Amino acid sequence: MPEKHSIVFVVDDDVEVRKALGSLIRSVGLQVELFGSAQEFLQSTRPEVSCCLVLDVRLPGIGGLDFQRKLTEANIPIPIIFITGHGDIPMSVRAMKAGAVEFLPKPFRDQDLLDSIHIALERDAAQRQYEAEIAILRDRFEWLTPREREVLPLVVSGLLNKQIAAEIGTSETTVKVHRGQLMRKMGAESLPELVRAAEKLGIPTAKPKPS
Repeated sequence: MPEKHSIVFVVDDDVEVRKALGSLIRSVGLQVELFGSAQEFLQSTRPEVSCCLVLDVRLPGIGGLDFQRKLTEANIPIPIIFITGHGDIPMSVRAMKAGAVEFLPKPFRDQDLLDSIHIALERDAAQRQYEAEIAILRDRFEWLTPREREVLPLVVSGLLNKQIAAEIGTSETTVKVHRGQLMRKMGAESLPELVRAAEKLGIPTAKPKPS
């Protein structure tokens, strides 16, 4: 479920539409911030909480679809729900291919918008949690010694201690120590946990050299 302090940003140049959307979103207990243009939104301060963007396709200055592209280019990953009174199939296809959560033609049902907002907030919350987990794993990885980093891909490949020892030219006892240390430092209580951590970090598995 999205956090209680999640924020829904609404960007629409029609004042009455903004007010109506703001009232609707607040009615289900969500915080909302309203903007008349993409530029206003970019100039605002966005807290580090789960959020999504309800975005009109036609806006003064930069349009909604171009704004979506600019957000991607600026590495601002916010789930977007497009609303429009002038949409067509090519527009909706372009928006969805670029990662939009939904493309709602006006007039739309209030519940359809609220459902889309719920999905968008859950998506953003999941992404933020994933990024936080990755940051923790990267910090843990930094604590590994060069030798432990060398052993890690061999361990997650499922190689036995004796195979790893032969691969790096050391004893099984030493490999066992390295294995224990990297498990502890990576916060893994089992080999499957260590494998999942390595996958999240993009550490490739390794195969022993032919004997």
